[in-house]
Amino acid sequence: MRLLATPRFLKSIPAARRAEILAAMQAAAVAYGQPHLHAGLGLRRIRPFMECRCGLDLRLIFQREGPALVFHLCGSHDEVESFLKNQR
Repeated sequence: MRLLATPRFLKSIPAARRAEILAAMQAAAVAYGQPHLHAGLGLRRIRPFMECRCGLDLRLIFQREGPALVFHLCGSHDEVESFLKNQR
């Protein structure tokens, strides 16, 4: 599965945590569609998006679009809530 990132996602990544975030993105791609693997990542549905954890403080928001996962936001719980509120 391909991983794509929106410009907003790229801007939201803390530079010091790029490797950790890339690892979480790759783990989400592997676990997507396999419910038994979701638990370790905290992968959950927030319609129309999905969310996975990257450590205790960061969340990654993404959607499946065809054969790819498109990542929209990397942020805190409050930033995710704001993003989701503005999407409706």
